Amino acid sequence: MLAIVVAIFSFKFTVGNVQPSDDGRMAVLLSKDERNMVLLEMRVWLQSSQGILAAATEKNFDAVIKSGKASGMGAEAATPASLFRKLPLEMKALGFDTRRKFDDIAADAGKYRDSSRVLEKLSIAMNNCIGCHEMYRFVETTQ
Repeated sequence: MLAIVVAIFSFKFTVGNVQPSDDGRMAVLLSKDERNMVLLEMRVWLQSSQGILAAATEKNFDAVIKSGKASGMGAEAATPASLFRKLPLEMKALGFDTRRKFDDIAADAGKYRDSSRVLEKLSIAMNNCIGCHEMYRFVETTQ
């Protein structure tokens, strides 16, 4: 019985709460509050990206660091476990990788203070955003 419970939990943790969408992406089924939380997180990532771009252009590396850290792994602690369980494994992996990339941008900006490096790293990080948006959409459920 324990093996069955573990298998079911592992499957749900890996697959998440998803279904095919009519636009070719996977629909991630979330409550209204969970969907709003994910959309807020994406806005913060977009704001951090813009902050990094603006700061790198001005060679303001302290601001690059601040913007990078705002979307780094430190912000992951605010993600509730109930939401985390609903996300498919690939999305979780992209999310963690994106957070690590923001942390890397911040660390690199402090170490090298080189706008070109910052912009190159941000360009690479943005590929995660594009990939996620190509694969997934968030659908509010009444569950």
